[in-house]
Amino acid sequence: MTYMVVEHFRHGAAPVYRRFRGRGRLAPDGLRYLASWVSADLTRCFQIMECEEPRLLEEWTAQWKDLVSFEIIPVITSAEADAAVGPRL
Repeated sequence: MTYMVVEHFRHGAAPVYRRFRGRGRLAPDGLRYLASWVSADLTRCFQIMECEEPRLLEEWTAQWKDLVSFEIIPVITSAEADAAVGPRL
């Protein structure tokens, strides 16, 4: 499954990047990072992640919960959405 993860930095970007530089993403095996973007005001990060086991997202976010609050949204591609909606048109 693919997920859009919206990270809201609790204390700004600096503590998050400091930990990332020192310890890496801290993602468990099986959780795959695909891409990310950061808001221009440096308050949020938008990541695309993949995994087969949703508990891996819980393990990962637990490593960051002191610095980041998370929104995790299962997503599908536009082509998959079109295929799902197509029969209803």
